[in-house]
Amino acid sequence: MATSQLTASSVTASTRNLASLQGLRLSTVKFSSFGTLKPGALTSRSFKALVVKAATVVAPKYTSVKPLGDRVLVKIKETEEKTEGGILLPTTAQSKPQGGEVVAVGEGKTIGNTKLESSVKTGAQVIYSKYAGTEVEFSGANHLLLKEDDIVGLLETDDIKDLKPLNDRVFIKVSEAEEKTAGGLLLTEASKEKPSIGTVIAVGPGTLDEEGNLKPLLVSPGNTVLYSKYAGNDFKGNDGGNYIALRASDVMAVLS
Repeated sequence: MATSQLTASSVTASTRNLASLQGLRLSTVKFSSFGTLKPGALTSRSFKALVVKAATVVAPKYTSVKPLGDRVLVKIKETEEKTEGGILLPTTAQSKPQGGEVVAVGEGKTIGNTKLESSVKTGAQVIYSKYAGTEVEFSGANHLLLKEDDIVGLLETDDIKDLKPLNDRVFIKVSEAEEKTAGGLLLTEASKEKPSIGTVIAVGPGTLDEEGNLKPLLVSPGNTVLYSKYAGNDFKGNDGGNYIALRASDVMAVLS
């Protein structure tokens, strides 16, 4: 005999949802609030205050995780729950962290006949791409398992402008957006066009060719560059400036 379990919670089922429930061929439907209801006993009045709980997805818990290959395990930095002025932020307003501490590294990777160890070490503070990796929870903390190539750079301070890019990453201070139109009209924040020009602050050591040899990047600190409009990861510095970290392949030109 089929039984469905619905428990109390955060998603409200209104009377308009009733038709979809009545169309189910269930022998018995069980509600924690009402007990066991037989077919035909469901009415619109029964659902006026019914609340259905959607299960919260919780990462599997483990006692230890050993990365393989070129993967790295990072303990995620805790999300800020308050503003600098002490205002408590709701969960939806809390920015997803993009940094943490490396707690374990894999054995590295092989390119051609060259065996390469990981360029990051245990204990390093890193910044990684926003949507990279797989989250796992163990030892009471959230961790991220990702590829070394997803790590943007090393950050030893609390200010993003001190980022040291890794591999083929380029770190740029974004030029300020135009405040006015050509006719002198003041632009609102929403109407300001996102700039795609900036000054290179730091660059990674370069990329590896098929034989594992390092190829330096073609841009250098101090260059003013034009880059792809929607590339990279955006950051806000303690100085109020906007910064972006992107791959060298997203840099389209050097301006002079």
